[in-house]
Amino acid sequence: MPERSNIGLTLLKCGFRDGNFHPCCTILENISEGVIAIDLDKKITFFNKAAESLTGFSSQDALGQYCFDIFRANICAERCPMDQVLKGENQPRDVPAFIINKSGDQVPISVSSCGLRADGGELIGVIEIFRDLSELERLRRQVARTYSPEDIVGRHPKMREIFAFLPDIAESDSPVLIEGPTGSGKELFARAIHTLSTRRNGPFVAINCGALPDTLLESELFGYTKGAFTGATRDKPGRFLLADKGTLFLDEICNTSLAFQADLLRALEEGEFTPLGHTKSLKADIRVVAATNRNLKQMVKEGTFREDLYYRLNVVRINLPPLRERKEDIPLLVEHFIHKYNLLKGRAIMGVSQEVMALLLIYPFPGNIRELENIIEYSYILCKGPTINVEHLPSDVREWATAHPITRPPRGSLAMQEATRIQEALEKCGGNRIAAAKELGISRTTLWRKIKKYGLD
Repeated sequence: MPERSNIGLTLLKCGFRDGNFHPCCTILENISEGVIAIDLDKKITFFNKAAESLTGFSSQDALGQYCFDIFRANICAERCPMDQVLKGENQPRDVPAFIINKSGDQVPISVSSCGLRADGGELIGVIEIFRDLSELERLRRQVARTYSPEDIVGRHPKMREIFAFLPDIAESDSPVLIEGPTGSGKELFARAIHTLSTRRNGPFVAINCGALPDTLLESELFGYTKGAFTGATRDKPGRFLLADKGTLFLDEICNTSLAFQADLLRALEEGEFTPLGHTKSLKADIRVVAATNRNLKQMVKEGTFREDLYYRLNVVRINLPPLRERKEDIPLLVEHFIHKYNLLKGRAIMGVSQEVMALLLIYPFPGNIRELENIIEYSYILCKGPTINVEHLPSDVREWATAHPITRPPRGSLAMQEATRIQEALEKCGGNRIAAAKELGISRTTLWRKIKKYGLD
């Protein structure tokens, strides 16, 4: 551990005293909040382990450097908490901010600062305590149902391709068609597009077209006036009007009738609609994002979806793969959901067992990401320890596992050849999986998945 400067004998002193490392430093080294101390010249004199983790800089990198070169926060220039303490103005508490870590990622934090004083009471420095709000911010967005690409988990090449294109899609303001199986996250992408677009300050209005019959769907979308039909005791604005200056998300557009599709096409092309019982047309400035779990092009060929509406919606298309085609994302998603439910349920589950992960990597997931999340949430009911085991999984998943045991590939097959190469790489690298992955030219996640697939533990 690098030497820290002696900054006094107060409760928060951080350094050596009479050649010994002060016990308060041990406490500060092991708390979850980042702690930085600076001297009167704003040079860093103490940098704990959590600060290293949050900023990406080691204590060797940080000690002796100006704080603003290491702690790169958006509040440094105009309302630096440390400056306020040095000037004797106040001791800021829980100031919201974000830092740019060494990797260039933005990390939301809250910051508190206080002065450090010597025995005689003179100010000799400032200590700054900051904590990571990334998970809380993610949950806040989920509660508010506003999402950004950071909320979408995935490293599969297809997902990375979509992520790279997403900002351009959002900026274009063109209609978007999102295709993907049920539970693959279509609404999550629709909300992310809205959040990245110039309409982000407008409303995001969603409607599930497959959940309502035509008559109700039409009144929900276009609205109605008082007395338009029995029971219409007041005017009701439709989703088109509610989405004005924002985004309208039409989920499961494939489940609508040809008659309704004709009315929808007219509204989209003309930019205006007539509420039921109204005598005048109304206008609404909206961007449409539609989603389908069926192949609309095939439906056009079959005559069950209007071709003109298909081309009106299919200006930009996003095709989301099912979870079974992006197996390398499963460990990331499991970790993501465990973090989420630890926060929501006040638990401290560390992860899933190797047996559970091996099972999840071969399970077909007919319900896709939504099913995986449900599996993790269910496991929290039965799991009382730090690790989710097979016995904590839903019964239908356990029954599937019993019927589909993990087996070694047949001798002489391509899979067996791959398993042999992996086994040889592991033996060559002394069991070091990171080195073995480099030897094989694959990612650690892919290696981990194949080890489980072939039973090479």
